[in-house]
Amino acid sequence: MGEFVKTYRAKGLIWMNDKAEGLASPVLKFLTEDEIAAVRKAANFEQGDVLFLVADENKTVFASLGALRLKLAEKLNLIPKDKFNLLWVTEFPLLEWDEEEKRFSAMHHPFTSPLDEDLEKLDTDPGNVRAKAYDIVLNGVEIGGGSIRIHSQELQKKMFRALGFTDEQAEYRFGFLMDAFRFGPPPHGGMAYGLDRLAMLITGSPSIRDVIAFPKVQNASCPMTGAPDFVDDKQLRELNIACTKVEE
Repeated sequence: MGEFVKTYRAKGLIWMNDKAEGLASPVLKFLTEDEIAAVRKAANFEQGDVLFLVADENKTVFASLGALRLKLAEKLNLIPKDKFNLLWVTEFPLLEWDEEEKRFSAMHHPFTSPLDEDLEKLDTDPGNVRAKAYDIVLNGVEIGGGSIRIHSQELQKKMFRALGFTDEQAEYRFGFLMDAFRFGPPPHGGMAYGLDRLAMLITGSPSIRDVIAFPKVQNASCPMTGAPDFVDDKQLRELNIACTKVEE
């Protein structure tokens, strides 16, 4: 299982097993009684339980332990095969901190509207602003998602500032959009569904490649059309595309 979580960028996995004869774990020798008690309290860890721990950034911890949870549930046959459970996920964070860029970036895209009650935080506490974004999940698989868009020029300017753009940079890159706001776009939003994912779940297929119209294999080639393939020079000239081949 330690190797499994590493595929989700976790550095390793700590486990604790509270059996009737006592607590077992490879890290016990590094922990004091008070630290073990703190772990028990934080995780509601009791006799008969097995506890798995990953230490990393939130997104790595959530991804690796979430995947491990599903893997164990499948292995132990804890997931019903004959049920369809739907879930709406809302109030996503609007922004996330980019450690390399040292600035916030948009979780979805920079045109997603913040929740009305969080508007004031956009200037003072952008990391805790929630978005008017939503996903619909079926049996743990996202089958659709979207958001309500910003339709105010002033709010869009604030959003760009929160992302580290000056007004001049925003105008240079998104002037066409800022100009369109002058004509008063109405409140609007959207949502996209993944019909192929839905078909995969309904048919019980193990892979989305079994149900998509033009399936790709692992090397990204198409078994139906043979793509990608060579393009003749005439087609390249018609499209004004130059091809440079690097000899190895």
